[in-house]
Order: sequence, then C-alpha cells, then structure tokens
Amino acid sequence: MTVTCTCIPETPRRQGPAPGPSASVGTWTLAHRPEAAGEARKITKGFLTQWSVDEDAADSVLLAVSELVTNAVEHARPPLNFQLSRDPGTRRVHIEVSDGGPAAMDGDWAASCTPDEHGRGLEIVDQLTAAHGDREELGRAVHWADVISVP
Repeated sequence: MTVTCTCIPETPRRQGPAPGPSASVGTWTLAHRPEAAGEARKITKGFLTQWSVDEDAADSVLLAVSELVTNAVEHARPPLNFQLSRDPGTRRVHIEVSDGGPAAMDGDWAASCTPDEHGRGLEIVDQLTAAHGDREELGRAVHWADVISVP
C-alpha cells in the first residue's frame, strides 16, 4: 500500500483514516457523474448542522468535499464512494472519497479545459484542511482530508 500525505507542520500526520469508536460515520455510494459533488455537499451540510460545526469549518469541509468528489468524477473510474465522520473529542471532520483508480482519459469537463484550468483542486484542499492525502488499496484509490472545527 502506498500512502502520501500533505500536512500543515503543527498537525500530526494522519496515516490511516480509521475513525475512533466515538466518531459519527456515514458512507454513501454516489453516481459517477458531475451531480455527485452537489449530492455529497447536500449530505455533508446536513451532518455539519447536526454536529454543530462552526461556519468557517463547515465552509472548508463543503469546499473540500466538492473538490475531492469532482476530482474522482473527472479523473477516475467508478465506483465512487463518499464517507464522512467526526471525532467529537478532537472535533476533526474526516472526509474520504474512494474511486476505481485513474481513468484512461479525463471526463468531459476536464478534457474541455485549458491546461491552466487544471491542478488547483488539491491546492485548495491543501489550504482548507489540517491534513490530507491518499492511499491505494486493492482495486481503488482513497483520497481523504481532515478539517478541525472550533468548539
């Protein structure tokens, strides 16, 4: 298994996205099409409200979800799975998007873009999150990000 991470120096590196026993968890299979990002945001918004996540952190989570799901739709093969969890102790919101690995060619939207329109998604995720990374598992790629909310 290969694991890559990008972390802010003050944040401990997170190698595995296994939520603790007290974490709230939900997992959804999304249709592998552009509308998946909107569906994932809708699901996420409901949980962020339920968990009383502060507005700034909620905005960061929603944008990170959009970027990760959109990347999976545009650059990877199905299936597309989305997982969201929160550890009440650390108030860390954990996002995971798994896909069937790299696609032979980009989706219609990405293929129609100019080269300077690509590559900003993970930079955005890097700016919004405490940590993010990816790992390969048998037959799938998993991309994850963590956002810490203020109590």
